[in-house]
Amino acid sequence: MVVAIGLFSCREMDDVNVDLGYDYQPLDIGLFWEYEVEERIVFGENDSEEFAYFFRDKIDYSYINEAGEEVFVVLREKSNDRIDWLIEGNYSLLVRNQALVRMQENERVVTFSFPPRLNKSWDGRVYSSRQPEMFNVSLLGIYQLGQTNYSQVVQVLQSQEDDKITFRDNRYEVYAKGIGMIEQYFEVFTYCSRNDCLGQELIDSGSLRHLRIINYGKN
Repeated sequence: MVVAIGLFSCREMDDVNVDLGYDYQPLDIGLFWEYEVEERIVFGENDSEEFAYFFRDKIDYSYINEAGEEVFVVLREKSNDRIDWLIEGNYSLLVRNQALVRMQENERVVTFSFPPRLNKSWDGRVYSSRQPEMFNVSLLGIYQLGQTNYSQVVQVLQSQEDDKITFRDNRYEVYAKGIGMIEQYFEVFTYCSRNDCLGQELIDSGSLRHLRIINYGKN
């Protein structure tokens, strides 16, 4: 599967003018992205909490790893008012075999494959110890987010499952050319499976988190 991630034709290799689409996720020290975040956590039946806050991700520094790859470390801050920010943690990004790899919470995920093509797919867990999980490009083109229209966008569908009985797992990310990730959607819930509620789609645990970009730039 490693070969498939970076697969492109010999013709593309010989053409120096081919746009591989690396600017769908620009990587440079000082770049930042601010997101409004909606979150819902379900602890049990009739027991849930909803939150609204902001994330600010900024590429803080980079370093060269043992494989000679440049790794960009992203500092994530959290705020309730976009005035006072507290450090939430960090994650890192790197390009390996023409794929964007995000390393966060000890998990490596291939979130993007260059160049993007509609219906292109790859194993998002190829560098992980977890079971294979196929991601694919589900949209390539125009995309509206809130009141803003983006003309060059790639939507990466990570999962779209809902058996209506035991679980729901919907996840995707959206990248805009020249900007980076503009949206992230994560929804993983389990349904009540007791005999008295089986098939009623009553959520008994899980979470939803939706990030939408509101600002970006470079400091």
